[in-house]
Parts: sequence; C-alpha cells; structure tokens
Amino acid sequence: MPSLSTPQTLLIDADDTLWENNVYFDQAIADFIERLNHQHLSPDEVRKFLYEVERETVLERGYGSHSFSHSLVKCFERLSEMPVTPELHEFIWGFAHKVSNYPIELISGVPETLNYLSGRGHHMVVMTKGDFTEQAGKVERSGIKEYFAAVEIVAEKTESAYKEIVAKYEFEPQLTWMVGNSPRSDINPALAAGINAVFVPHDLTWALEHETVNPAPEGLKLLQVEKFVELQEHF
Repeated sequence: MPSLSTPQTLLIDADDTLWENNVYFDQAIADFIERLNHQHLSPDEVRKFLYEVERETVLERGYGSHSFSHSLVKCFERLSEMPVTPELHEFIWGFAHKVSNYPIELISGVPETLNYLSGRGHHMVVMTKGDFTEQAGKVERSGIKEYFAAVEIVAEKTESAYKEIVAKYEFEPQLTWMVGNSPRSDINPALAAGINAVFVPHDLTWALEHETVNPAPEGLKLLQVEKFVELQEHF
C-alpha cells in the first residue's frame, strides 16, 4: 500500500502494540506452574487449564492484573493436592502484583514512529481495554501520551464499541484505522464496525486473543506489517 497523503485517524492499541505486556504475564504463569509442581499434568496442560479458568474470570471480573490474580488462585485451588493456606494465597497474589508494577517497556521504534505519524498530521487515539485505573496508569507512565489526542479505555473491544468511538468523535470511517496485535479485539471487530485495520502481530499475544483474521469487507482496507515502525512506510 503506498503512503497515504490524506491525514488519517489511527486508533492504536496499547498492550503488546505500543509496549510489552504479555511477556510479564507469561513469566508469572511459568513461575506459577513451577510453584504448583503438579504431579500428573505437564506444564503445557496446566497452562491450558489456566487459560480456561481465565476465560471464566474475564466474564466475571474483566481484564487486568486483579482478574489475573483471581485466575491463578482459582486454578491453584482446583489443581493443587494441598490446601491453599493464607500464606500460599498471598504468595500466588504476589505473581500478579509483580505484573501490575512492571516498568513500561516501549516496543522498538514506537516513539520514533509516533513522532513521524504526528508530524504527518495523522490524528491518533489510544484504544485499549481493561481496568480503567490500571490502563490509564500505563498510558501516564509510558511517556508517549503527548502524541495522542485522546485515550479510550473500554471494557471490551466489540463491534459496537468501535462504532461508538467513531460516532463520539465523528470520525470518517473510510479514513479511520484500528492498529493492533489482536485479531479478536483489534482487527476483526474493527473491520466489522466499518473501519480499516492494521494488523501488527506479536509473538506473545495472549492465547485468548488468538483468532483467524477475517478478510476486509468490500470498501475497507486491511494491512499487515511485521513491526510497528513499518507504519512509517504506509502512513
């Protein structure tokens, strides 16, 4: 796709698009599995079991480190052959506490690319989901908030959520793009809502966000790049 000369509206995902996120959850899960030390299930089997527990917890409590903590405790209670003592409970919660306090690690090329896109006149909005306080804190700590005209934090990224944002700011759908790493939350619902999308895959995208990327409906554009910095070649 040739570089676009007309200024565009770019809704940009945060976790694992602008900065690293799931790598910290992944490490916490590995530590948790080691602590559980299940005698009959392999680490991969425990991980798959945890993912199913997380699906339950997301419906009950939404996203974020607090929800993750509940998933770990629930998983341990269901799989452990020993009782979950108050000390063990606190130890498990410690995994999630570490996740919620990690320093923001921007993905390579993000600041330079945002600076370039801003200089080209593109209108940028952070579009993320999860716990409001937690996500807002990440944006504040990131050091890149200045590049964005607004920050939108929603409970879930659905087709209707995208339509509401487009209507709220009176964006022109044909000139609006969702940029992100998740087929389930960033790409497919955005296309369904009638806006364009840029898929930026991440090696550690959360398992619950995996989904086949749908083709772009007629009249819309779907672009895939390997790295965020490649946005400079198209916008």
